[in-house]
Amino acid sequence: MTVLSQRALNRATLARQLLLDRVDLPVLDAVGHLCGLQAQEPQEPFIGLWSRLQDFSPSTLSDLLVQRRVVRTHLMRRTVHLLTADDVLAWRSRHDSMLRQRVLSTYRRELADVDLDELLAAGHAVMADGEPRTMAELVQATNRWPDVPPRVLGELLIAALVPVVQIPPRGLWRGTGGVRNVLVTSWLGRPLDPADAGPALVRRYLAAFGPAATADIRAWSGLAGLPAAVAALRPELVSFRDERGRELHDLPDAPRPSPDTPAPVRFLPAFDNALLGYDDRTRIVDDAHRLVSVAGTRVVLVDGRVSATWTLSADAVAVTPLRPLTRTERTAVAEEADRLTVFLT
Repeated sequence: MTVLSQRALNRATLARQLLLDRVDLPVLDAVGHLCGLQAQEPQEPFIGLWSRLQDFSPSTLSDLLVQRRVVRTHLMRRTVHLLTADDVLAWRSRHDSMLRQRVLSTYRRELADVDLDELLAAGHAVMADGEPRTMAELVQATNRWPDVPPRVLGELLIAALVPVVQIPPRGLWRGTGGVRNVLVTSWLGRPLDPADAGPALVRRYLAAFGPAATADIRAWSGLAGLPAAVAALRPELVSFRDERGRELHDLPDAPRPSPDTPAPVRFLPAFDNALLGYDDRTRIVDDAHRLVSVAGTRVVLVDGRVSATWTLSADAVAVTPLRPLTRTERTAVAEEADRLTVFLT
């Protein structure tokens, strides 16, 4: 079985994540290809798409949110993601059990006496009229368990039990607004797909993140049970090993560029899935800096790897290297930082 070096995996990741070259792709198609963008920080997806697309206009993404073609909702890993409407409808049912278990594992003691089916039915009944509601309003309308902290009940309802989306102005470019929730089916006017999305989800993940191990797919999605989907797809996949000996799966015709392919400087937003989409993140970030991917730190890729962090202060992008940069690298980072400053200010 062919062994893919860490650098080969890096270049494959950059190609799948649209980070080798800015691509001429419609914004909706880019969001779909990437299997969504993590979006608990509402402005971060705009930065992620700016780093990936040619001539990206933030208003285009805002328009897609208003038009209900893109939505914000809890999904992968119980985190807020920006996804296409089609993907939310296709994938939400597959994530129900994971979403519920992640909330219960966090608040097991507080929720011990809560009848989940009763709470689910109450939440659906309240939201069925299609009116936007905050978490506090939903909890107040359904709270039959006064001893449970309202925040805990709210998280269970909004992040797990009741499939809702966060509606605009939340998530619009330079917009403000608190979180108001509407049922997915009310907002989109279509039912959730009850079918098992496992095999399709694996294919989509590999197109955007592969080559990857089953553990990587689980780390990205939060889902158990995907080894069965991988096994079902095995006849149509190709296999490799990484330098650790892990078996990696991939789509046969997906791009796997030469390890010698040049990689441009790229500025990534907080919680970008190019880092979070793997169990083994060494293809893109050194173990010494692994925690930047979960701490909400914005990072800079130099030669395809996390090599600096960045912040926006005093109307300028400031960069803090994590390793010594060559003069050529410093120049390239400064030029890209100037372009990002113009975009953000």
